[in-house]
Amino acid sequence: MFEHDEMMPMLTIKEVAHLLNIHANTARRWSDQGIIKAYRITRRGDRRFRQEDIARFLEEYNDFNSKKSSLKEFTSSNT
Repeated sequence: MFEHDEMMPMLTIKEVAHLLNIHANTARRWSDQGIIKAYRITRRGDRRFRQEDIARFLEEYNDFNSKKSSLKEFTSSNT
């Protein structure tokens, strides 16, 4: 694992928006709503995101979509 002195690089709003294919304002809103975890840095309060948190969000999102697709296929085949 990592030592306490070693920090992982953090992602910016623009990088997260690009990775998630969303607008930067959506990434800001999602962080304000607690959908994605953000860390505030500097006096200005810039947001930074851990790569692990974004990867976990994407995994949960993909799991949700695959379950939703399976349910949709199941309900359409039973009608």
